[in-house]
Amino acid sequence: MMLKIATLLMKPGAKMALLALALVFPWLAANEYQVYVMATAFVWAIAVYGLNIITGYCGQLNLAHGGFFAIGAYTLGLLTADYGWSFWPAFVGAMVMTAVLGLLVGVVSLRLKEHYFAIFTLCVGFIIYLLLDKWEELTHGPIGVRDIAAPYGFGLVDFTETVPFYYLVLAFLVLAIGFMGRLSRSLLGRTFIAIRNGDELAQSLGINLMRNKVLAFVLSTTYAGLAGALYAGMVRFIGPEEANINHTFDMITYLLVGGIGTLFGPLLGSIGIVWITQSLQFLEAYRMIIFGPLLVLLVIFFPRGIVGSFLTWLHRKTLVPAQKRKAAKATSAKEAENNA
Repeated sequence: MMLKIATLLMKPGAKMALLALALVFPWLAANEYQVYVMATAFVWAIAVYGLNIITGYCGQLNLAHGGFFAIGAYTLGLLTADYGWSFWPAFVGAMVMTAVLGLLVGVVSLRLKEHYFAIFTLCVGFIIYLLLDKWEELTHGPIGVRDIAAPYGFGLVDFTETVPFYYLVLAFLVLAIGFMGRLSRSLLGRTFIAIRNGDELAQSLGINLMRNKVLAFVLSTTYAGLAGALYAGMVRFIGPEEANINHTFDMITYLLVGGIGTLFGPLLGSIGIVWITQSLQFLEAYRMIIFGPLLVLLVIFFPRGIVGSFLTWLHRKTLVPAQKRKAAKATSAKEAENNA
């Protein structure tokens, strides 16, 4: 079933069909809560697309991604609740803050490689959590930030309502996916992939490793800050738990299930798992007994994720027959030449 969904995603016109479905979803939903759940899934998808840049395309496992998500949320929350900023200036400020901190952390952490980098970013994520929890003068500590301003619609719409906010998040998701699509087809995207395939190979091609890794890290954290700011504007209350390492592992799960290093993998993984966990809410604490084995089976049978496994199957289906036809044609030509 999931493979069929991935197949539909790759067909011509599928993007417009998906967008049309997303636009009419609020009218298809049974209630407003389902619209809220889908908006939440879109927010997580934006954050996962950021993780896909640094991990899927550049090959660097950033375990502080949830921390940067929380920084984006807290920046918007504090600027609006404590300093009286309106939503949109604070929204831009949240993205700038995560980009600047991403630059500072990236310059230091990306001097490390492989699991050393992952361990370092895990420590960074924990430090972010401790700062949000203990620095009460700035972050309000365990109490969190309340009365966060909602985005204003310039007199046209009221984004405090669920459906208008859903369309706002959808618009940012479309922009995020569009940028990812352009990035994956650009020279910069191919540069990231070359780094993922091996530092020595990338250096032999004349690629500046440090500069491109830092750029990928900054783009990734900016995506996280964007998602965090939208999340804060949606829930209107945030606490230190937003920086919990569990959020990072959740996003890694969404990425692995959907397809790491693919364009639609983060979207499919985020929406699919968010809705599966929501569907199992009636089981309360026991839902992981069902969800856990399902996740293990997905990883076993689709090691490259749903979209990644489909792309591999499609590649074999189209490339192997073409190679056989080419070989058969070459053999026939050689036999004709011998007979002549």
